[in-house]
Amino acid sequence: MSKSSLTLVIVCVSLAFAMILRILPWPPQWLAANPDWVLLFVVYWNMAIPDRFGVVAAWTTGLFADALTGRMLGQHALAYTLVAFMCLRLHRQLRLSPLFQQGLMILLFHLLCQVLVFWTQNMRASPMAGATYWMPSLMGGLLWPVTFLTLRRLRRSCNIG
Repeated sequence: MSKSSLTLVIVCVSLAFAMILRILPWPPQWLAANPDWVLLFVVYWNMAIPDRFGVVAAWTTGLFADALTGRMLGQHALAYTLVAFMCLRLHRQLRLSPLFQQGLMILLFHLLCQVLVFWTQNMRASPMAGATYWMPSLMGGLLWPVTFLTLRRLRRSCNIG
């Protein structure tokens, strides 16, 4: 198997795993804090291999996430595309930052993603989002170091990038 084919397989399998984590039947108390795993993985692959995983890959992943979660087609695609663009613009600074600072940026990316999804979901109505709506963003920022280290170990063991 060629190196580019192996890279594609590893990235697709990891994103499929993230989508499984997204739809697992978590206990109710954990469900409120379940981060957007797909976004975490999209950000990682954008930072790790920006020349091979870019905006189009994030858009495609977002469409799959929309279909998987039953949301309006394009919500996550839009959000993931904007976050991927920001990651690509900032990937050198992000890669040089310590994990704590990266976690803060991931928190901001999650918040941006949730605001975009909330906005597209509620264009006609004006419902308010409670504090629990924003909990997945906080958890995404807190779980970033574990996600980063796990995916980096996978990437290095498979000799990607």
